[in-house]
Amino acid sequence: MRLGPFIGASFAVAAVPVAALLALAVTGSATPGASLAAAGACAAAAMALAALFARDLHLLAETLRHAALERQHDSAPPLALPRFPALQRIALAIGRLVRARDARTAEVGRLSTANEAIVEALPDPLLVLGEDRQTRRANKAAREAFGDDIPAVLRHPGMRAAIDRAFAGAGPQTTDLQLPVPMPREVRASVFLLDPPLPGGARAIVVLSDRTRERALDRMRADFVANASHELRTPLAGLIGFIDTLRGPAADDAAAQSRFLGIMAEQAARMNRLIDDLLVLSHIELDEHQPPLGRADLAALLQRVVAGFEPEAGRRRVTLRLTLAPGLPEVAGDADQLAQVAQNLIDNALKYGRDGGSVRVELAEAPPGQGWPARPGLLFTVADDGLGIARQHLPRLTERFYRVDAGRSRAVGGTGLGLAIVKHIVSRHRGVLTIASEEAKGTTCSVWLPVEQS
Repeated sequence: MRLGPFIGASFAVAAVPVAALLALAVTGSATPGASLAAAGACAAAAMALAALFARDLHLLAETLRHAALERQHDSAPPLALPRFPALQRIALAIGRLVRARDARTAEVGRLSTANEAIVEALPDPLLVLGEDRQTRRANKAAREAFGDDIPAVLRHPGMRAAIDRAFAGAGPQTTDLQLPVPMPREVRASVFLLDPPLPGGARAIVVLSDRTRERALDRMRADFVANASHELRTPLAGLIGFIDTLRGPAADDAAAQSRFLGIMAEQAARMNRLIDDLLVLSHIELDEHQPPLGRADLAALLQRVVAGFEPEAGRRRVTLRLTLAPGLPEVAGDADQLAQVAQNLIDNALKYGRDGGSVRVELAEAPPGQGWPARPGLLFTVADDGLGIARQHLPRLTERFYRVDAGRSRAVGGTGLGLAIVKHIVSRHRGVLTIASEEAKGTTCSVWLPVEQS
């Protein structure tokens, strides 16, 4: 208890009665002894009452101090109530207000946590911008889709224009963007201004809806129809011609029938391979903008793929050699699609290499400083010693249906889609494909794959 309030309260309570008793003693209306005794009793009672009042004021002050805190700790001991009824009622009212405030604070906290969880779980990328138009927050979908490239997305001219219009008060803005990072994709951006701003400085939200798959589906349908109709026209025309011949001039010619049926079987198999490759390519293009989430042991995968080609290599008298560096890590990727890459490249090397030649398949850690990305990765190489490819053809080898020698490609069962499939799979894995060739010396296809996805 502090001395100042105690003395003040004692004086306020005892001053009048003591002064009256002393006045009675001075005027002779009461004996001095009785007056002094009564004054002493009044002073003692006043001091006791003042002490009690000062204690109650201290308790009330402590109650107000606790109420001013953001939230009382559950382990804090409860404060005693004042003895004076009026102060006791004030303390109880303060307690009720504190409990109501704490309940509201807890409810706001639960709602805030729920809102955070909802925003984090949204399937579309969402960015929260401050008054300075910088990112205050990005949900999980945004972090996974764009990673460290979020500032680059916000600097896109179309995006900046939409944000400027929203901040200028033009209402919600929507724009379609072609984003080159971290993977070419088509995005619809919606910008909403928050008025008034949210706590923490949130001034606007940006929702990025990925339309890449939707647009890819549209292109895939159109491309599939165009490519299929173009590439299937020749074998279908051949089949129709052979059928007409078998039904007419060769109806009774057993030798001609046998030869024509063999050719028809080859054309039908070619169409089947073509349709299969078109479907594979369409499926890969559909998911190309989404990096794979799994892991693949590329060394073990190559051992299985190479073993599967050994019979074909034996028929062509080709030496198929696999070289694996020891202790290689796994790569980030889809094992089935990486197996497709290996199969297509080795199949091409066997088909277009020379009979009696050699095909080398190698896997090692990518050497630094030789044109490959700086981050850790593995380098997978397939090299043959065939006729090679003229320089002018190299830039177009991964185009659909591009063939250096169309007649030879069809003769060996090629569809013109193998390298296109390889290119799109490598792109989906955020890898790098290079093709080097020299006429009369052979062709080398190299694929760099990251150990970890960025």
